[in-house]
Amino acid sequence: MDHFLYKDGVLHAEDVALTEIAAAVGTPFYVYSTATLKRHFRVFDEALEGMDHLVCYAMKANSNIAVLKILGDMGAGMDVVSGGEYMRAKAAGVSGDRIVFSGVGKTRAEMVLALTGGIRQFNVESEPELEVLNEVAISMGVVAPITVRVNPDVDAKTHAKIATGKSENKFGIPIGKARDVYAMAGAMDGIEVVGIDVHIGSQLTDLEPYRQAYQKVAELTEVLRADGHNIRRLDLGGGLGIPYERSNEAPPLPMDYGNVVRETVGHLGCEIEIEPGRLLAGNAGLLVSSVIYNKAGEGRDFMIVDAAMNDLIRPAMYEAHHDIVPVIEPAVGMEQQPFDIVGPVCESGDTFAKQRDMTPVANGEMVAFRSAGAYGAVMSSEYNTRPMIPEVLVKGDQFAVIRKRPTFDEMINRDTVPQWL
Repeated sequence: MDHFLYKDGVLHAEDVALTEIAAAVGTPFYVYSTATLKRHFRVFDEALEGMDHLVCYAMKANSNIAVLKILGDMGAGMDVVSGGEYMRAKAAGVSGDRIVFSGVGKTRAEMVLALTGGIRQFNVESEPELEVLNEVAISMGVVAPITVRVNPDVDAKTHAKIATGKSENKFGIPIGKARDVYAMAGAMDGIEVVGIDVHIGSQLTDLEPYRQAYQKVAELTEVLRADGHNIRRLDLGGGLGIPYERSNEAPPLPMDYGNVVRETVGHLGCEIEIEPGRLLAGNAGLLVSSVIYNKAGEGRDFMIVDAAMNDLIRPAMYEAHHDIVPVIEPAVGMEQQPFDIVGPVCESGDTFAKQRDMTPVANGEMVAFRSAGAYGAVMSSEYNTRPMIPEVLVKGDQFAVIRKRPTFDEMINRDTVPQWL
């Protein structure tokens, strides 16, 4: 469920008409709903009710500090994958004991940053990383809390570029090596083993891969405890999918996911961490764009909009689907026709949809890309010297710009020309 509905013939974000926001900030822009973000967090939090747990938002999905503050103020932890994300989480008021540091390439500088500012745990992904973290912690006179990310060799049945739990993926250590790596960690003076980490992919629409992975984690927990390790925390990752298409094939509900967690690892008495990103932010945002031209091609019609692949790269990168709807509600019975919906960037890949059935939208009118709150603004760029587009947050009948569009002068003045040219 989201809070983007037609009212009086105009698409609204909560109680604000998108036409009102467009008049204030221009198009294209991202808009996020506070009510939707809060609702999605509550649904996930309630799915794990009765278990000791912490929902750690995977902030790579949408790292705007206003979004982080909404979730952090509700009690969310943060899953970070860089020093920059760690700093953003702290800037949003999230304390170090609610921040989990993931990622395959943590640097010494990032380790120092997190150990200095406070950290819940590092999710360690390799033996070399473990050795470096031990060295850094000893040099600082502290102990680093860790889980080891194990790769359970489970097919997540998702897009190849966002599957992370198979043996050929770069993430974690093979589950068959886990005992050796935990023995190595247990012997280190700068390391405290607190649990196990697993994450098998993103945009999962089937619970069975979770069940398979978590059963393997449960078995490993028993083995490691028998080896003398105090396994008291299980970081089960994220990845539960969202409905990008308004069809009957909706992904599993968080409550169903929570039941899988209970059935597979609930008997172990561990604190549970989960790291949803897309599920919290995805359907809490829209990308709003104006139609520049309608162009008749050879055997197909093009709708050219002012948003481009640099603003929303998912369709170009993942062949991802986003529902695209007119901001002005079409008249009842208005016929649809197929359009290729494309942006202005000079690449054929700058295509949002091919032969998408839509009611015609006149030049100068607006369309909204649904489910654009995750992996939208965070993956944007200034390709073609196109300014990063504004992000707007709505709460009830209020809205505010939470990241402004830079001017061309601001963009150009970031560059410097050497004196010797």
